[in-house]
Amino acid sequence: MAEFSGPEQVLEAARQAYAKGYRQMDAYSPFPVDGLAEAIGFRRTRLPLFVLVGGIVGALSGFFLQYYAAVISYPLNVGGRPFNSWPSFIPITFEATVLLAALCAVVGMLMRNGLPRPYHPVFNVQRFERVTRDKFFLCIEATDPLFDEKKTLKFLESLSPANVTTVDP
Repeated sequence: MAEFSGPEQVLEAARQAYAKGYRQMDAYSPFPVDGLAEAIGFRRTRLPLFVLVGGIVGALSGFFLQYYAAVISYPLNVGGRPFNSWPSFIPITFEATVLLAALCAVVGMLMRNGLPRPYHPVFNVQRFERVTRDKFFLCIEATDPLFDEKKTLKFLESLSPANVTTVDP
């Protein structure tokens, strides 16, 4: 893990690491750095599709739940209206759509981010506590196919960081 003092340095280091072939890496900063996610390889996700499917399932379930109750299970003739009075089903259908889409968004976001994660090996590094104040870190994980401890350490040192640390699990 390499420590940098500014957002430009960590952004350039992330670009160089990605160009070198590293894919299993993460960057930590005290505030969002424009372009950093793309520099470490994050691309489009399937989360919007997951939310869309959740919304469609919510709409269909909300509508068919009301349809089953009003038409099949307990039909009541109230004021001569038809059993399948779909305009009265729209508010619940809309609410079920929003509810399931929102739940899918939250669950998908948690899964995509790997949360909850109460422990991560970078928390063992004493200097990492400054990431919430004024330091920037680039961490290349040991699960990366190109990871070799000596070569990766030498590569990180070539990026001119303030400090390079080996993270122990």
